[in-house]
Amino acid sequence: MQAVFDGHNDVLLRLWQNARKGQDPVREFVDGIDQGHIDAPRAKAGGLVGGLSAIYVPSGDLVLQPPNENGHYETPLSAPLEHLPSLAIAMELADIAVRLDRAGAWKLCRSTAEIRRAVEAGVFASVLHMEGCEAIGADLSALETFYAAGLRSLGPVWSRHNVFGHGVPFSYPMSPDTAPGLTDAGFELVRTCNRLGILIDLAHITEKGFWDVAKTTDQPLVASHSNAHALTPVARNLTDKQLDAVRESKGLVGLNYATTMLRADGQENAATPLSDMVRHVDYLIERMGIDCVALGSDFDGATIPEEIADAAGSQALVAALRSAGYGDAELAKICRENWWRVLGQAWHEAA
Repeated sequence: MQAVFDGHNDVLLRLWQNARKGQDPVREFVDGIDQGHIDAPRAKAGGLVGGLSAIYVPSGDLVLQPPNENGHYETPLSAPLEHLPSLAIAMELADIAVRLDRAGAWKLCRSTAEIRRAVEAGVFASVLHMEGCEAIGADLSALETFYAAGLRSLGPVWSRHNVFGHGVPFSYPMSPDTAPGLTDAGFELVRTCNRLGILIDLAHITEKGFWDVAKTTDQPLVASHSNAHALTPVARNLTDKQLDAVRESKGLVGLNYATTMLRADGQENAATPLSDMVRHVDYLIERMGIDCVALGSDFDGATIPEEIADAAGSQALVAALRSAGYGDAELAKICRENWWRVLGQAWHEAA
């Protein structure tokens, strides 16, 4: 079994939604639940040893549009969110993350050494991520507080616009060049994250925003859960030019398991074969090299192939990659080591 450290999950969102219905999030994670994708029992069964866990404030108005007769669809961007209501929700999700840590259900990790120790101890190694920074004010108020709580990664935008920049829609086929890039506040956010040692995630940002970050950051370029636009031309996937920039920075792209970002037709369909996942991994590695490709499942945030189903099925992808010719050393890089290298660089750890 290959230990898997995954670049993106939305388990905190599911735990928060169920907590609002009276469910104890610690018990739900520890004991498991027949819902969603990740909990401790299923993670252990699938060799999922940890990952980046998102603080994500949901957009209530987002409705994915069905494809038209040509198989095309264009979903309008969600409306921007207000800062203070977003901050309140983000604090509730962060509180769940801290409660899980204090209960020993998982370990909130702030260094790669802590990640490795948690994995060795058999405890889920969680890194706190923020997906869309509406909870952080334009003056960056609350950023230091979230950092103190364990925040070590953030994406300036989700697929909606905010004070820091512009996001791409869920649309097919479409270029990621859909809107402007970073605002002045967004540039300052990037510079401050560089200073603090917070990873910048480019997964939902426009192509112009991608290049704005690239010219500003001192970190490797990272898209935690994105795929190849050349194979699946949804706005969320990365063009060859973007992939080349990731390679040049020695960054990484985490394979997104969302079927809309894997299939050639861009459709949401759980009956998506693992060969589509292997096809994207092959392409990304051919374009960027083995050191720049990792996993970014989007567990608890997307429809994923039914052959994986949830965290317990994580080794199904490993087996498919092994059958495609990837050996243990290559699989170790894809499954965890590339993430640990990039996180260490972003966090100013000594090489």
